[in-house]
Amino acid sequence: MEADWPPASPGRRSASTASGSSCSSGLGSFTGGGGGGTHAPRGGLYPTPTVDTQQQESHQRRSCMKQILQKIRILWGTELMEDRDSSRERYLRNILREMITYIAFLVTICILTYGMVSANMYYYTKVMSQLFLDTPLSPGDPATFRSLATMEEFWKFTEGPFLNGMYWEVWYNNKSLPENQSLIYYENLLLGVPRLRQVKVRNESCSIHQDLKGEVLECYNLYTPSNEDTASFGPKNGTAWVYASETEVNGSSYWGQVSKYGGGGYYQDLSRTKEESMTKLQLLREHLWLDRGTRAVFLDFSVYNGNINLFCIVRLLVEFPATGGVLTSWQFQTVRLIRYMSSWDYFVGLCEVAFSLFILYYIVEEVLEIRIHRLHYFRSLWNCLDVLIIVLSVIAIIMNITRTAMVGKLLKGLLENHTAHPSFGSLAHLQVQFNNVAAIIVFFSWVKLFKFINLNKTMSQLTTTMSRCAKDLVGFAIMFFIIFLAYAQLAYLVFGTQVDDFSTFQASIFTQFRIILGDFEFSEIEEANPVLGPIYFTTFVFFIFFILMNMFLAIINDTYSEVKADMSQQRSEMEMTDFIKKVLISSCNLSHHRLGSEGDVFALRKGHTDAEIQAIFAKYDQEGDQELTEHEHQQMRDDLEKERVSDGTTSQFRGLD
Repeated sequence: MEADWPPASPGRRSASTASGSSCSSGLGSFTGGGGGGTHAPRGGLYPTPTVDTQQQESHQRRSCMKQILQKIRILWGTELMEDRDSSRERYLRNILREMITYIAFLVTICILTYGMVSANMYYYTKVMSQLFLDTPLSPGDPATFRSLATMEEFWKFTEGPFLNGMYWEVWYNNKSLPENQSLIYYENLLLGVPRLRQVKVRNESCSIHQDLKGEVLECYNLYTPSNEDTASFGPKNGTAWVYASETEVNGSSYWGQVSKYGGGGYYQDLSRTKEESMTKLQLLREHLWLDRGTRAVFLDFSVYNGNINLFCIVRLLVEFPATGGVLTSWQFQTVRLIRYMSSWDYFVGLCEVAFSLFILYYIVEEVLEIRIHRLHYFRSLWNCLDVLIIVLSVIAIIMNITRTAMVGKLLKGLLENHTAHPSFGSLAHLQVQFNNVAAIIVFFSWVKLFKFINLNKTMSQLTTTMSRCAKDLVGFAIMFFIIFLAYAQLAYLVFGTQVDDFSTFQASIFTQFRIILGDFEFSEIEEANPVLGPIYFTTFVFFIFFILMNMFLAIINDTYSEVKADMSQQRSEMEMTDFIKKVLISSCNLSHHRLGSEGDVFALRKGHTDAEIQAIFAKYDQEGDQELTEHEHQQMRDDLEKERVSDGTTSQFRGLD
């Protein structure tokens, strides 16, 4: 019999292929170490356990649980949980697993966010805005809502383009539409009724100089919550003439071009028909609903398009500033509030569930990493980014659940009362904020890909360069913004009263960024100030564009050269691309390796059958416990060696013959 046996080692050798290192080994037998270990009694089927045996079983159970927890923890194997110095290949394997999991998360969140918007939303907003913003007041008056200038033009708009666009009661052949139903463009259902709401300031809300009090008898200040008028006026017999608080109106504050306006005020709900709405508007006009104290008028309504399952919440704002005149602004919020209507919606719903599971997975991961590294965990920018993504994701999930509950409640109330004004404003605001949070999550999620790209030596040069020159960039930024803000203040004071781009200090800052990009109309500041205009423009371009911007590029270029030189002298290690190539090659040759491993097994068997191998083990297994002690193993080796020597001697004699 020819066999190559491994060298002897302490302890028993198992006769079977099952290893004794599993959790179940030792639970059904009592095995000692070395040759002089204490063996279990063989007198009965159920031997009486000793104290040492009980301790051993307890230790084995703890070891088993520890192994199970370690295997479960493999699911959260990340870069921070692996010792970088232990094994480069094992370190890269954990990072590759983390990267694949993260890519799956990124694909899921992209499907979610791209499923929230569509091209139909843009076209829907465009159609509705053109109808109410670009329609002339009358065939002989080309003015539109965008160019309103007086209160008289405001009333012309409400009684003309506004009502005509709101109530489509007949077809182009004068055939009437179904009763009590308004379909804008014959496709968009008007939800409830429109609402007009105004906010006012009270008289004598501002201070007048003593010398001019005889000339200025009335004074209406800018709108502020403290200056708001809450007294009843006019007929004093309806919501249009009696003040209602923000809670009663179910409104919210809103930023206009001049001020931030509260959600309360005096409001008038229109009707389901054009004739009744016209009557209400004429009544308001005759009783001077708008006066000198009026600071803003809101026109709110909501429509729904069943063809594309989209809502459009519209707000037209007309401001009457204390300077006189009219300023107009608008907001068209096209949102999808009713979910899970089509097969695509249900697929997106499954992605939402998967997204929630991913967030739960990453929460556990971050907890484990923070438990290991404590406060040192937050020293890494990528770790802080992970926490930020998780926090924003949890907020988005809560907002999504809240929005779904609000939609059901609001639609139920609207179906019960068709003549009420639906307050979709807060719901639309929540939807818009949800979209904003989701967009920020997607942005940071894509940015995090740099964490895995940096594992490549070439790609890591970018982040290394930015981190190394961070201090220089901070110093440069301080110098840059000192000069930049000085020019912004100069432009605001010199051109602010005449040029719209410099009308506020904030506008001046953004205008100067546009100058750097070349998007600026020089003639406006030249007309405003023929002397300081050219001087300001020339010196700003010279200092900012030709000097400071080139200094910024020089800092980065110099640091990049240093980083590239340092990396060229570093010892090369296995990179992620090399490891991925190795994994792919191993996968392609998997079948070949399987055949090779089977050949190795056959080579070790040396042509012997299973019965012959079992017989040899049974011959030397004196205790019959399917394990060989050190003595039994040594005896088998000696016998095999004697047999090999005797076989060699016989062969020599045969050769002489």
